[in-house]
Amino acid sequence: MSVKRFLTVASKGLLMGAADVVPGVSGGTIAFITGIYEELIRTIDGIDIQLFKDLFKIGLKNTFSKYHLGFLLALLTGIAISILSLSKLLTYLLQHHSVLLWSFFFGLVLASVLYIAKQISSWNLGVIIAIIAGSMISYYLTVAEPLGSPESWWYIIFSGFIAIIAMILPGISGAFLLLLLGSYKTVLGSISGLLEAVIAGDWSQALDYFIKLFLFAIGGVLGLKVFSRLLTWLFEHQKNLTLALLTGFMVGSLNKLWPWKEVLKYRIDSHGEEVPFLEKSISPTSFEGDPQLLYVIFLTLMGFILILALEKWANKKTT
Repeated sequence: MSVKRFLTVASKGLLMGAADVVPGVSGGTIAFITGIYEELIRTIDGIDIQLFKDLFKIGLKNTFSKYHLGFLLALLTGIAISILSLSKLLTYLLQHHSVLLWSFFFGLVLASVLYIAKQISSWNLGVIIAIIAGSMISYYLTVAEPLGSPESWWYIIFSGFIAIIAMILPGISGAFLLLLLGSYKTVLGSISGLLEAVIAGDWSQALDYFIKLFLFAIGGVLGLKVFSRLLTWLFEHQKNLTLALLTGFMVGSLNKLWPWKEVLKYRIDSHGEEVPFLEKSISPTSFEGDPQLLYVIFLTLMGFILILALEKWANKKTT
């Protein structure tokens, strides 16, 4: 792969990484917009155990060429740089300006609902039922007590397994799925925490964060192989029902992203600190503290407009 090609693919990876960190924007959608979606799917689908055998049979250079690993390496480099550079900022905002950050996310997902629903080419009873079912399932997940602690090893693997869908299917965000599972803060905090621990020389803490990210990666790899062919088939053969179900998921998730929350139950995290475990949405007038209503409205509109701008860009690339 030439240097120019590497930098071009890496720049698209930067956009995908930024999208994957922000709930409501899909890395898969960015891949589709920038024209690398089909190559990405083919590359992922072509990787299997034979790759390791070919390393010994035909050598590293020929293996890279056969499996398009140069493309994948460039893309993952861009994604990693983007995620690492944004994780600390978003972790800070979640801790100190959560109402404002959730309002921006709320606008992103609200516009994403319209974006995905517009792609449904034929409306019928099955599509409507799929939207209602998706909404009910998603809403239940936002109000139900989490299956396990977001920091337990099996739950981190499960989160990675589910969140990887965003890399495969345009229109649904991996960060959005992590929000539904309650793992968003854990994963994001582990990324930024690992960087801080390494810089500070706290290797014990760095190892703890690394293990969490490694478990998440294991789940992602497993999910990638299990879901890639299934979701690609659904998108090709049952596109309307698939899009309807995704639309429903996003509608139900809006409860999770509602800016004003009341904590019903706390849990103790791995640092011994008390953090929210179960919350419910409340009106801004019932919120303890400054509801920042004008800022919330402004940031919700900004998130909404951002998705519309991406959609317009996508339409230009298509035409």
